Amino acid sequence: MHGSRISTSARRGLAAVVAAGSLLTVLTTATPASAGSASTPVGGSKVVCTSKKPGLAPALSQDIADALHGREGASALAVYDRRTRTHCEFKAGAHFDSASVVKVTVLAALLRQAEEAHRKLTPHEKRLATAMITKSDNKSTTALWRRVGPAGIKHFLSLAGMRHTVPGTHGAWGLTQITAADQLTLMQLLTTDNRVLTAASRGYALDLMHRVVPDQRWGVPAGAPDPDAVHVKNGWLPRKTDGWRVNSVGTFNGSGNDYGMAVLSTGNHTMDDGVATVERAARVIHRDLTH
Repeated sequence: MHGSRISTSARRGLAAVVAAGSLLTVLTTATPASAGSASTPVGGSKVVCTSKKPGLAPALSQDIADALHGREGASALAVYDRRTRTHCEFKAGAHFDSASVVKVTVLAALLRQAEEAHRKLTPHEKRLATAMITKSDNKSTTALWRRVGPAGIKHFLSLAGMRHTVPGTHGAWGLTQITAADQLTLMQLLTTDNRVLTAASRGYALDLMHRVVPDQRWGVPAGAPDPDAVHVKNGWLPRKTDGWRVNSVGTFNGSGNDYGMAVLSTGNHTMDDGVATVERAARVIHRDLTH
């Protein structure tokens, strides 16, 4: 199933709680000529960016659109950069099967549950969490999904403002319905002070994402300027309909950088096709935000 193995050909090397509203509702009339905002059409939709850095929004929206143009299947993304106060979205409200990127949500819900019980994670929970994030182990995820429970998952999603995420039913955590906007909300939650997760909990989650095994560090880390400042979680899942789901979320800091992104895809003929879509977008985002 999703998350426990990856083909050899695909082996390549995570703000306050924000409301999960879409920038598209605010910026649908933005044009490249507008100061600080731009939109570029691709595949019947638009890449919409805003930025406080002069010239960045039009460049970034165009480059993302070029990266996604002509790719098979469907994709979506969301990006934030605190340094330049930049945000980009492309179909960020569309729902996708989560595959293993939901494991970050499971971990965050577990950490919140432990905080509310005024306790630390048990050694067993730590072993499960480590395997779930660093190796994308499915059995560990199933154990923690059951331990947190549907009510615990939904409670965390509500606190986090991830209002458009729908947990998978009957234990099918990999079929949780996610959006790029909600995944970006989670990345922001993990990287700034907030009332949902303590600094210790956030640091624990980011450390595990930083220690993902080498053959699973593909996706949004592609083109990152500082490999030592990467926190990532990927998901991949083939289904009988709409081909491969390939998703990647991450945050990037160090050298003055402070940004994150979520790139989701479905309808890929092969896993490599999905990885290529994610990495094409990631490379231009890293380049434009750090140069």
